[in-house]
Amino acid sequence: MAAVTVAKWKAIALIGLAGAEAFVVVSSSPRERSVGTQLASEYGASARTRTQDDYIDINRESGGPIARYDGPTIRPLSNVRAPSLDEIWESTMPVIVQGGSLRTWSFANPQVDAVQVLFKSEGRPIDADIDLWNGPDNTPHKMRVYVEDGARRTFSAIIGTPRGPNSIAVRNIGQLEFPLDAVVRPDMQDGLAASIASVVSKSEVIQGGSVRTWSFNPFVQSVAVIIKTDGRPLNSRIELLMGPNNSKQVVEIYTEDGVDRPFFAIVETPEAVGSVIRIKNTAPLEFPVYASVAPYTLGDSYNFNEWPML
Repeated sequence: MAAVTVAKWKAIALIGLAGAEAFVVVSSSPRERSVGTQLASEYGASARTRTQDDYIDINRESGGPIARYDGPTIRPLSNVRAPSLDEIWESTMPVIVQGGSLRTWSFANPQVDAVQVLFKSEGRPIDADIDLWNGPDNTPHKMRVYVEDGARRTFSAIIGTPRGPNSIAVRNIGQLEFPLDAVVRPDMQDGLAASIASVVSKSEVIQGGSVRTWSFNPFVQSVAVIIKTDGRPLNSRIELLMGPNNSKQVVEIYTEDGVDRPFFAIVETPEAVGSVIRIKNTAPLEFPVYASVAPYTLGDSYNFNEWPML
C-alpha cells in the first residue's frame, strides 16, 4: 500500500482485520480520512478515528496483540498472528504436575529455537521451578515462578532453546494439595515470541541493583515483557504489584547469555484498579539489562480519550 503524506494534524483511522493484517491510515483532511472508511468497507472491518500526539496502541479486532503506530505513513502493521493464550489452552492437552513432583519435556529437533511454557491452576497458588537442560550438568536458563491465583493470572513465558537438543524441566515445589497444569510446546516463527516483540518498541537500561517500574491503567488486560542483555548473564526479578508491596506474581530469572536466551513473557493484569510491573536487576553493577514493557491486550471498553496507555 502506498504511503500517504501527513500534514500537521494527526488524525488516525485504525482498522482491524480479523485474521489478517491491520492498517493504519494517517491523514489531515476529511478526504484523506475517508480512505480509512473505504478500506473498512472493502475489507468488512470497522474504522475508528482518534487523535494522539505521539502514538496510539489499540487492540486488534481479531483478539491478537495491540498494534503500535510510530510513523507518518499508511503501512500494514506487523502481520504476526500468534494464537492467543486461550486458544493455546483450548487446543493443547495440559500435563498435571502434582505438588512436589518433576516433569520434563525434550526437544531434539534443532529447528526448535524457542519453547512456550504456560502454567495455570484451579485458583490455587503456583510455585514452580523451570530449568533448561542443555547437555549433562548444563543449566543455562533457570526461573522461579510464583503466582497467587493460577486461574485469574496464568503464567506464560518463552524460553530460548538454541543449539538443540534441549529439555525443559518443571518442578512443582508447592504442597501436594496445589497441583498445576503445564503446557510446554515449541514456539515457531509466528508464535508468541514474535507476537510479543511486535508490540514493544523501546527498551530501558536497568543497571545492576536498580529497580524500574511501569504503571498501567485498569483497561490493560495483559502486558508484554522482554528482558535481554548485551551477551552478559541476566539476573532479574519481575513482580506484578497490586498496592504497596502486594505481589500477585513473581518471576526470578537467571540466563547465562541474555542475547542467546532473552526473557519473553506475557503478564496478565485483569485488575479493576490498575497494576504495576516492577523489574529489579539483581546482578552486580557491571551487568546491566535492557527491559521493554508495553501493553499487550486491552479491555473491550477501553476509551483512548479518557485513559492514557500508561
